Amino acid sequence: MPSTPNDPWAGLKPDARARLETRDYSNADLALRLASSGVNASEAIAGRDQFADAWIPGVELFQRRVYQQKGRGYFGELTRLTEGTLDRIGLAPRQWASALMHRDSAKGFHIHPPHIPEGIEPADWFQKLYVESPAEVSLRPYDREQWDVMFFLTGICEMVLVDERQGLPRRVMRFTIPGDSRAGPDNAAVVIPSGVAHALRNIGNEDLVMVYGTSTVFNPAWEGRIASDVEKAPLHADWDRYLAGPAIE
Repeated sequence: MPSTPNDPWAGLKPDARARLETRDYSNADLALRLASSGVNASEAIAGRDQFADAWIPGVELFQRRVYQQKGRGYFGELTRLTEGTLDRIGLAPRQWASALMHRDSAKGFHIHPPHIPEGIEPADWFQKLYVESPAEVSLRPYDREQWDVMFFLTGICEMVLVDERQGLPRRVMRFTIPGDSRAGPDNAAVVIPSGVAHALRNIGNEDLVMVYGTSTVFNPAWEGRIASDVEKAPLHADWDRYLAGPAIE
């Protein structure tokens, strides 16, 4: 059968055509991409006003400037506690730490338990904080729950956030942030509230190095895991069988 202008795949064998898929490169709705295939950090920041029904309450993304220094390297300022986003939301980290993720590795999902005042239903508490009085950041119990603020120095981080707090819609946010070693408009920091599950993976070709501050000091009891098998390094099935020893008769 001769090919036609409306069938560019007519030259393929029937089996190949039956298996054929094509990728959609159209610029889908930004809010839809934020919750599915993901966006660059700069797209999320610039389009935040469009995300009333897609943005997770309490999450912050703010751009950072990385200054190239010819012949020497670069200088990237992390944040200032007396101005900018952290000052606006009243978050002053109590502890700072660093972490490294090798190429092709991933972490998460991690989640930290939100503090609920005694005598208040969780759903009512979150409605008060993020629906009724979202600007009253002084109500947030930063000192009784762990919030994270993350900065990326090298590598490329793809992050996925899921809101698991009672009474709030289960929203998903997915975005990519390059480290300072890849200076550009997508250099950013992210603030993650407690009760929001977060996963990271290194999609760059170098180690991912991050610095992060927490609103409280490290508490192992607050380190929850959901669907975190990606963090394990399982042995080959043959090794597992050998380590188990001979069958007992």
